[in-house]
Amino acid sequence: MKAIDIKTKPLAASETHRLLPKLLVFISAVTVLTGAVQVVAAPLVLSFIGASTDKTSAHFFAIIGMFMVLFGGLLWQTLRQAPVGPEPVFWCGLQKLGAAAAVGLGVLNGIFSGLALGVAFFDLVSGILIFTYWQKLKIKT
Repeated sequence: MKAIDIKTKPLAASETHRLLPKLLVFISAVTVLTGAVQVVAAPLVLSFIGASTDKTSAHFFAIIGMFMVLFGGLLWQTLRQAPVGPEPVFWCGLQKLGAAAAVGLGVLNGIFSGLALGVAFFDLVSGILIFTYWQKLKIKT
């Protein structure tokens, strides 16, 4: 019996260049959607991640959701334009890295359960991908 040799072909630079903006559009849509859920159902989301659900916590969590909608929408709209401006991409990357740090600190300080580390990881990876794309934009200009 012959062994089947499955070789994966690495993506060409041009293919990677086309995939990254599409991935970032997906990330921006997820950010808008999850932010909108936070706005309308803050207590539910807070209880899911093991946080206090009092009125003050829910109010400020909904405000965070609003900013997620705004930055996710900004990234989505920016990526859909030609040419893509690097400035909004930079600020959206900072928002994602800041969110990752804030959620991580919330877990460390016992505000959120360990379940929230998934959110922090998503934001960290998103921020890294956004800054990778931003670097490519800077090189073009």
